Amino acid sequence: MRCFFLPISIFMVITSVIFSCQANEKPAYVAVTAIIEHPALDSVRNGVLDELKQNGYIEGENLKFQYQSAQGSSANAAQIAKQFVASKPDVIVAIATPSAQALVATTKTIPIVFTAVTDPVAARLTKQWGTTGTNVTGVSDALPLDKQIEQMQKIKPNLKAIGYVYSPGEINSTHILKQLNDLLTPKGIKVIAAPAQRTSDIPAAARSLKGKVDLIYTTTDNNVVSAYESLAKVANESKIPLIASDPVVATRGATAALGMSYYDLGHQAGKMVIRILQGENPGDIAVETGNVMQFVVNKSAAERQGVTLSDDVLASANEIIN
Repeated sequence: MRCFFLPISIFMVITSVIFSCQANEKPAYVAVTAIIEHPALDSVRNGVLDELKQNGYIEGENLKFQYQSAQGSSANAAQIAKQFVASKPDVIVAIATPSAQALVATTKTIPIVFTAVTDPVAARLTKQWGTTGTNVTGVSDALPLDKQIEQMQKIKPNLKAIGYVYSPGEINSTHILKQLNDLLTPKGIKVIAAPAQRTSDIPAAARSLKGKVDLIYTTTDNNVVSAYESLAKVANESKIPLIASDPVVATRGATAALGMSYYDLGHQAGKMVIRILQGENPGDIAVETGNVMQFVVNKSAAERQGVTLSDDVLASANEIIN
């Protein structure tokens, strides 16, 4: 067998070309924005980043990862959207409805993956569920409200009235209020709405429900979640159990919470980001709903809020906080 050796000069040229190509490879650029920072939305962001990492996209190596929070301001969300679009990332991830709405209003070409959005159609992010044919896809955190109501009735068997503290400026929250009325009115259960436009309004909204409701139900309303401790304080003082649709807030004062795992929701969104980075059109990727549910109960919070959790409720929990 004969061995052939390249002249050193040719070998060096080839090697130089290879390293030059590798050095010139442009890292994937993923930009992420959230309307506000709180544990659930932070978990979404971490889920996205971990999914990218698990699939070989390493920040600082072959991935440029940028994150900005709008700090609860729609005006900030609009400004961030403009900045991100101007920087031309490969994909933008929008966490929560206001941030997604700002991005969809700003670009019709850069791929957008929304997440932690309850109803993308009602929010006018997409015209339909399924594939959109646009630059937008994502993962909804919509929950079947019948399961929420079932848990409420297990915790308060003679349920006659629920309070609903929410931000009237969030389309997700107003949409769920309508659904609650549609589902509970035929059951003879009254829904008493307590709007709180700002986080500072939440304690007063909760106090307005004292003596009128059997429990307070909260969704993933960003204003409410970001100030949950102030809501829990009033619930403790008023002996009104808090029931939530965000499992994270069970550690922050809710008696019980049935909802999506927001970390897993981030992983789902991250899978979509990877598909787009690998060449798929976002409009060909069907909108999904989160697929990992958790039921968490907090026995200490239940005691403070004047309710005893039945053995049935405790047995059905994925996690019990003592």
